[in-house]
Amino acid sequence: MSWADQLAVLLAGLGAGILTSTVGVASLLSFPVLVAVGLPPVVANTSNTVGMTPAGLSGSFGYRRELAEHPGVTAAVLFTAAGGSVAGSLLLLWLPGSVFEAIVPWLILGTCLLVGVQPRLSRFVRQHTGNAEARLRVSPATGVFATLTGVYGGYFGAGSGVMMMAVLGLGTDLEFRTVNALKTFAVMASNVVATVIFLAIADLDWLAIGLLAGGSVVGGYVGSHIGRRLPATVLRSLIVVVGIGAATLMLVR
Repeated sequence: MSWADQLAVLLAGLGAGILTSTVGVASLLSFPVLVAVGLPPVVANTSNTVGMTPAGLSGSFGYRRELAEHPGVTAAVLFTAAGGSVAGSLLLLWLPGSVFEAIVPWLILGTCLLVGVQPRLSRFVRQHTGNAEARLRVSPATGVFATLTGVYGGYFGAGSGVMMMAVLGLGTDLEFRTVNALKTFAVMASNVVATVIFLAIADLDWLAIGLLAGGSVVGGYVGSHIGRRLPATVLRSLIVVVGIGAATLMLVR
């Protein structure tokens, strides 16, 4: 990579780190940059996952107060995201990438829609099920969908944070800021597991990883403070707008 390419990757890591802790579509920024500077798609994908892991770690640290509020849910998110990521990471290495990448934009569009309508949909579900109590635990059904999101996170990852927000937003009645923190934690758990697997058996570009990691660790922490201060309506709107824009770009490229 030239110096200009290295700077682009470093800045992509910074920007993607901020996105990890806010709108949850970080890989839609960092992954295309790695491909643009000449990395093969699978190497770019695996290197992106490893390089973006520090963003999840620093972002989760920034959200530590929110994560401590509901330790049971935090533990459930950890195990479902990490467990699903094992399967997803192995699928990335065993299956043609074109199969799954073809449906990525549609998955992102669908989950953006769910994030946008989640408050009304949650109220509708509660009214028609007669459940007047706040749902502060992860139900078995929510756990299944969270695990599937972890599978996706280990396989490709782009938009997995938005998907986890949709799953937790519909499956629980936690505050939106807490859901956002749990989303960042889920991305971190998924990336850590995938990183362990990729370090053992995948081809990686260590220069790209180092540059991404350097930018993302700062961006993840900064993003957690931004995400905490943004009103829920504003953050939800940003997630929908950014997610739809990213999915559209993936469809037309």
